[in-house]
This record gives sequence, C-alpha cells and structure tokens, in this order.
Amino acid sequence: MNAFDLTGRVAIVTGGNGGIGLGMAKGLAGAGATVVVAARNREKSLSAVAELEGIGATAGFIALDVADPAACRDAVNEAARRFGRLDILVNNAGMSIRKPPETYTVEEWRQVVETNLTGAFVLCQAAHPLMARQRAGKIINIGSMMSIFGGAYAAPYSSSKGAIVQMTKSLATAWAKDNIQVNAVLPGWIDTELTQDARRQVPGLNERVLARTPAGRWGVPDDLAGIAVFLASPASDFVTGAAIPVDGGYASEF
Repeated sequence: MNAFDLTGRVAIVTGGNGGIGLGMAKGLAGAGATVVVAARNREKSLSAVAELEGIGATAGFIALDVADPAACRDAVNEAARRFGRLDILVNNAGMSIRKPPETYTVEEWRQVVETNLTGAFVLCQAAHPLMARQRAGKIINIGSMMSIFGGAYAAPYSSSKGAIVQMTKSLATAWAKDNIQVNAVLPGWIDTELTQDARRQVPGLNERVLARTPAGRWGVPDDLAGIAVFLASPASDFVTGAAIPVDGGYASEF
C-alpha cells in the first residue's frame, strides 16, 4: 500500500486558487485526490481548476467567503453532495491588514479574525459530522510563522494565527475518538501576492528574510505540496495536534 495515495479522497482547499493554497491543492491532486477550490474570485478559481485538471485531477469550484458562517456550512455540504464524500479540509484562506496596532479599528480587527480564525472554525464544525460518519478525516489548518512570532504591524493577523494553533490542538483532542486528525502548517516567508505586497510596503524585508533563513531563499507555493500530502494521507494517521513549520529553518535561526 502507498501510504501517500489519496485516490478516491475528496478535499476542500479554501483560498485554493493561488499562492500557498494552490500549491497544496496541486500536491493533493498529484497524489490522486479530487480537489474542490473554495474561494471568492470565480475567474481566478476556474483558472486554478483548469490547472488541476491539466495534471489529470478531478477538480471543482465552490464560491465561498469564509467570513460568512452560513456560506462555510453550505460549501462543505455542497462539496459532499457533489462528490459524494469529504475526506480532507484545508483551511488556507486568510487576510491581513498591516498598520500600527494602536490604529486598528474594531471593525478591522474583526474582519481579520473572522476571516482567518472564525471561518476556519465554522468549516471544521461543518466537516466534523461528515468525517465522523466515515470514521476518518484529515483537517489541515494553515497558521503562519506569526503563530510563533509577533508582527509589529500585524496584531490581528498574528493573534488569529496563534489562535489557529490552539484551535488545532483542541479539535485534535476532541475528535481523536472519531479518527479525525487535525494538524496545523506554519508557513514561513513564501513568495506569494501577499508577501510581495509586504516587500513593497516594508523596506529591507527581502534582505532580512534572506539573511535569517538558513535555506537562503524565499519559499515557493510548491514547497507546501509535500506537507499537505503527508497530513492528508494515511502516512500521518498517528499525527494529530501538531503545528509544523515549513520555513526553510527561519524559526530555528537565532
């Protein structure tokens, strides 16, 4: 048996139409999974679906704003209805607003936290009965290096990503009896649209990242494919409640 084979499994990847989400979706598709891209931008998502189909995968798109709890529940149920089951949930969709902490409005705080944390929690809740009925499931929550470090200009983002780790541990503990493994991935500095914006906004960021990262480079979305396959596959059946950095050694360098 190939412990990394995902043939016959169905995965939802929120924000799977670009960046880290698409990198993970490609990994899951390459291992045989059917992948549902759940995101807001229809055109971008359909392009991602076409890319996944181009590597031989079955893929589909479901419109989703993760800040809308009802839409989260509907998306999970629609994916299960359309493809017959749900085996893997990747909570990747997220956002950030960069500014000094004393200048955030409560609405800005809520916008980030509801997108990054509350949406992920509601999606997990919606997926639980489907996975529990199957007596098997894999949930992968995407944290950040900001789950470990503080970001001076990312207080709500850092708070939400720190909470993702504790939520992951809580769900892993609660749902182990249902044979559902819940883990978190903590990406480091990955070259995406989000971090490209950060480099434009923060002078010297590129140089500081390269200087601190032992691997000597920024990550790319495809660097997340392997960890996604591992945590979604039978290879990780005794791994739950973990928070795994994928950062080129950034968190280890002091």
